[in-house]
Amino acid sequence: MTPQSRIVNVLLVEDDPGDVLMTREAFDEYLHNRLDVVTDGADALAYLRNEPPYADAPRPDLILLDLNLPRRDGREVLEEVKKDPVLQHIPVIVLTTSQAEEDVLRSYQLHANAYVTKPVDFDGFIEAIKQIDHFFVSVVQLPSGRAGGR
Repeated sequence: MTPQSRIVNVLLVEDDPGDVLMTREAFDEYLHNRLDVVTDGADALAYLRNEPPYADAPRPDLILLDLNLPRRDGREVLEEVKKDPVLQHIPVIVLTTSQAEEDVLRSYQLHANAYVTKPVDFDGFIEAIKQIDHFFVSVVQLPSGRAGGR
């Protein structure tokens, strides 16, 4: 199976229902990868560590991470993922409304693979999701979901 034909598991960590809906729509209409969603940072870490209720969750190949989340914010999630030897190989794309330079800098210091500011209009948002998918699914080679454990 070529990288382009492999189904990629994407985890979206997003608490805004509108952004979740637009991302699901982009995946349903234009992309052919699996999208799972959690709505806060604590659930994101439980999902990634296969803790209940996510014991059977697949290891994501790519994480789309909002920064401003309830319970554990995206910066904390990013830091935990990148220091965990089982998870650190998973590319993390920060997808957020923040354009603050300190958020951009801190995200890269925590080893985010990319920082994308969410476009505010629907068409721009859909296009951004499509371009992220194209780059990380079709252009670059991702490690298999089995790298580093399980």
